[in-house]
Parts: sequence; C-alpha cells; structure tokens
Amino acid sequence: MSLVGDILSGRSKIDFRPKWRISMAVSGFLVVAWIVLLLVRGLNLSIDFEGGGIWEVPVSDDVTVADAREAVSAAGDARITLLSTSNQAVIQVQSGTAALDRSDEIIGQLAELAGTSRDEVSVSQIGPTWGDQITSKAIRALVFFFIAVALYLAWRLEWRMAIGALVAVVHDLVLVAGVYALFGFEVSPATIIALLTILGYSLYDTVVVYDKVLENDRGLLGERLEPAELVSVSMNQVLMRSINTTITTVLPVVSMLIIGSFLLGGAGLRDFALALFIGLLSGTYSSIFVAAPLLVILKERQPDQRRAAQIEARRRERAERAAKGADTEVDEVLNGSGDGDEAPISPDGYDPRLITPGGGPPRPRKKGRRR
Repeated sequence: MSLVGDILSGRSKIDFRPKWRISMAVSGFLVVAWIVLLLVRGLNLSIDFEGGGIWEVPVSDDVTVADAREAVSAAGDARITLLSTSNQAVIQVQSGTAALDRSDEIIGQLAELAGTSRDEVSVSQIGPTWGDQITSKAIRALVFFFIAVALYLAWRLEWRMAIGALVAVVHDLVLVAGVYALFGFEVSPATIIALLTILGYSLYDTVVVYDKVLENDRGLLGERLEPAELVSVSMNQVLMRSINTTITTVLPVVSMLIIGSFLLGGAGLRDFALALFIGLLSGTYSSIFVAAPLLVILKERQPDQRRAAQIEARRRERAERAAKGADTEVDEVLNGSGDGDEAPISPDGYDPRLITPGGGPPRPRKKGRRR
C-alpha cells in the first residue's frame, strides 16, 4: 500500500526522527529571522492602535480609489479603501492623528467628491490611548493563558510536555507575526482576536500527540522503545487525526477569507480569517515538527534515560569488540598465524598435514605431546 493509503488507514510507519532534525533547524532559523524582521521593519498597525480618524461617504459606482486619493489631499498619507455593499459603494479614508486637525477640510473634499452634502460624511475619531488599552489587555490575556496552560498540562500530562506545548505556541505566534511583517498586512483588533483563537487550535493538536505518547509510555511500548522511537510511533498513530482536524478547520476559514475579501468587502472578517488561516497551518506544523522533537530532547535528558543510553552504548561497544576479537581468532587459525605449533586449517575444517597420500579421509589428529 502507498504512503498516502497507509496514512489514511492509520497504519503509517513514517520515521520522523531524521525529519525532526531538519524541521528543528528550519524552525529555529525562521524564528530568528522573523524576530529580526519584526525589530527592523515592525508591524503595520491599524488606526485602532495608533489613533486617528476614519471618514466614510457613499459614492457612485464610477468613483475609484485613485479619484478619491487625488481629491482628498487634506488627509495626507491616508489609507483609502473602496467598500462595496449590496446597495452602494462607500469610500473610506483612514489617517493618523495629525489629520484630525484638518477634519473639516477632509469632510468638504469628500462631500465634493461624492456630490453630496457634508452631513452624508460620517466621521469616527480614535485616540491612541484606546489602542494602548487593547494592547495591554491582549498581553495580559496572553500571560494568563500561558500560566493556566502550563499548570494544567504539567498536572494532566508532564511538565516536559507543558514546556514543549508552550514553545510550540510561541513558535506559532512568532511565525504569524513574521508573515504579517514580511507582507505588510495590517494588524487590527480582529487580528488580535484571531491570534488568541489560534492558541487553542495549536494546543489541541499538540495535546493530542502528547496524550498518545503518554498512553504508550505507560503501556508496553514504553518498556521497549527509546524516547525518539516512542514519540515517532505515537505520531504515526495520531497523524491522520491531526490531518483531519486541520482540514475540517481550515475549510471554513478559507470560506471566510474569500467572502471577506471578495464578496462582502468586510475588512474585519478578512483580517480575522487571514490570521486564523496562517495560524492553523503553523499550529499543525508545530505540533508535528516542533512540539514532538522538543519532547524527545527533554525526555532524553532525564537521568534514567541518560543512564539507559550509557548502558546501551557500553553494551554495544562490548559486543562490537567481542565480535571483532572472534573474527581475529578465526583469521589466525585459518592462516596459521596463531600462537603455538598449530597447523593451518583448511576451509573444510581439516588439518592438511593429516590427509593421507592416497587421498583418503584424514586421520584424526591425536592429542598429546609430539615425539
């Protein structure tokens, strides 16, 4: 049966150990690269975090973003978006706090662009303190989440598994933030909500793997297999479950992403679905290629595992020396290079000096001293 068939039937026998060495190196490189990118380039924060104003006005279908950018010069370096609703198109202008002093001028320019009165232009002003409050609350929620998860996993599973799960979650958050920094995606409150949602999905996949490892470790497999092989076998047993969970979760998120981007034009829905999509894929990857090998590393550092590994290494070394010594003795006997006056032995096991001249069977060699 093919590999895909084995995975679908739950009978795969993939050796993850060499793949884990590669994945850990790749993940370590990406985390470092993304952190450097975040420090150098930063995130494209929305107006909700930095403060500013939002102006919206209904326009006709022939008005474009380029027309709006040319007409609304008072907004400066603003973000202009054309929102399409079921009834009418809407031009949205977002600008920083510096544009709030020119709000009346922006309203007049938008009214002139749309050919309507100033009352049709809606204005929303957001102060920078509101964004600071959102950021601080998100950080507090993240810290409380990490503490609660660490305590629960350490109690329910093992403290090593708690460490592996938290490292995998941090890995996912850094990767999502790095993708946003690389492509310049806007970080909105919907993105923060999606990031907090990602944590649950990432932990779910990781806990499924760890629970199977713990079950096998407490059973018969834990007595026969080393940590790396034990985790690899457990990973094969739950691989299809992880794949099914990811597929059934990603499909609705893709639907939200398509609907929010192309059909409804909802920026909030699009931002939420985009962060969720990236995080789900990263969470599935980290549960297999980050959390699992990290657990192997932590388990192999246990004192009993170190002693077992040292005993096994010494046993193999003695077996190799014994096998090498046995081969040397056989070579010496066959070649006649051993100690004493033993004659070389022929490949068929006979002493050539005892073969009779007539070619008959050899006479048995008498033991004792030669005369």
